[in-house]
Amino acid sequence: MNDLEYEELTDSVMLAVELAVENADADLDYESHGSLLSISFADGSKIILNKQPPLQQLWLATKFNGHHFELRGDKWIDNRSGVEFWQLLNDAAAKQAGKPLNLAP
Repeated sequence: MNDLEYEELTDSVMLAVELAVENADADLDYESHGSLLSISFADGSKIILNKQPPLQQLWLATKFNGHHFELRGDKWIDNRSGVEFWQLLNDAAAKQAGKPLNLAP
């Protein structure tokens, strides 16, 4: 993938996360600043998503640990655990929110 494709793909992921947070049935908020998206939870914890253009990755930092995602086919996959981005985001967000969430693109 070239740099333009990377930017388009990661922009679409960031926008999809914003929309998922807006539609979530939970006390969540987000702030977006360029290549960084911060999701805030009622307990004051955060999940941070940011782009890493030199590596063509998406990085996700949760209350519990950090993850580096690479595009494999049409999915962003954590390069350590092999877990898909949306699954990991949902699991981490549910833990931090203290209730099940359905964040989906």
